[in-house]
Amino acid sequence: MKVVGLITEYNPFHLGHKYHLETAKHLANADYSIALMSGSFVQRGEPSLVDKWTKAKMAVDSGVDLVIELPFIFSVQSAELFAYGGVSLLDQLNIVDYLVFGTELDELEPLAEIAHLLYVEPPFYKKRLRENLNMGYSFPLSRSNAIEDYLTMKGLNISNKTDVKNILKKSNNILAIEYLKALESLDSKIKPIAVKRVGNQYNDTTLNNNIASATAIRKALNNHPVEYIKNYVPIETYSHLVNYINKYKYFNTLNNYNQIVHYLLCTKDRKQLTEIMDMEPGLENRIVYKANKYKDIDKLVESISTKRYPRTRIQRILVHIMMDLTHSTFEVLKPYHPAYIRVLGSNKKGFILLNKIKEKSELPIITKFADYKKYNNPHLEKILYFDKKATDLFFIGLKNLKPFIHMDYYTTPYIMKK
Repeated sequence: MKVVGLITEYNPFHLGHKYHLETAKHLANADYSIALMSGSFVQRGEPSLVDKWTKAKMAVDSGVDLVIELPFIFSVQSAELFAYGGVSLLDQLNIVDYLVFGTELDELEPLAEIAHLLYVEPPFYKKRLRENLNMGYSFPLSRSNAIEDYLTMKGLNISNKTDVKNILKKSNNILAIEYLKALESLDSKIKPIAVKRVGNQYNDTTLNNNIASATAIRKALNNHPVEYIKNYVPIETYSHLVNYINKYKYFNTLNNYNQIVHYLLCTKDRKQLTEIMDMEPGLENRIVYKANKYKDIDKLVESISTKRYPRTRIQRILVHIMMDLTHSTFEVLKPYHPAYIRVLGSNKKGFILLNKIKEKSELPIITKFADYKKYNNPHLEKILYFDKKATDLFFIGLKNLKPFIHMDYYTTPYIMKK
């Protein structure tokens, strides 16, 4: 019984994801697949296009055997924390043999070398990282410069084939490095496999390739009828997108939260803002100052962003403000992760996986949301509270006259019948 694990967002599940899933199962010679998926909000600091159960339906109907939710406190974080949250949960299932992830490279070795360096963090590297940050560079660029400086000082080169900056410019490479670092830090037995990305790049915004990026598909869906993207997603995804839009009328975007964000930035005490996750001293002043000029989130984020504070980081901060996730809360909860396994979708093979997890893992499996109460675990409840709060916030962002609240209580995991 070989099991492959995938850390995903499926926002939405498209042809590139289908290729990745099928290639992953082939390379791992796997009989079963588990997707650990972000829920109501995603890593780049945006609401998911559709609700998490619709995403799970897309995945299961397209061939994933079991979909588990990545808790909110890790799903809307830097690449490092996102990867750690995902890898640590897959590791604690105690049944996953391989972690397969996409990269822009066609080899694993250079990424593994960088990951090891970042895990060890030699003193010279840490010194150069601090110096770059003090010069006002963003963390990703500071890290890239520090790695290059360290390798130059040591007379080394990453596999003598390519340079660090080119590797670290690519989103999938960055996440891959963090997955590898997390596997090493956890001393995990899960083996990594890299799949070279095909089709459009991660952040491409145009539908100019049969395997289009999720970014391009989301942009198209916000400007055109659903039929416009029919050829760029599996038929299962298309069907679920049609069902979703017929039910909820709107796809979700960060712009749907203009009023909420503006209100919070105008009324929250600045000391409270300094405590928000991912905030740095002084950044709260810049955010509040710009909020007095811009109500539109796109313009607000653009005006706040700098080379030190990339757009995605600012978006994550705005989501954390809405969710009231603070540094201190996160640091208290982090040691208790993983605290549970939240099932969002499954097919018949997924039930076999769940039975195996029950044998091998001590983590509680939550299928019916209200069942969390029986575990009488305050840390589990607090982490799960943020998942529920994120779901409620997701549906508040939709423009329906009818309110959709407490959907975690009312929605059961999607079970593929055939």
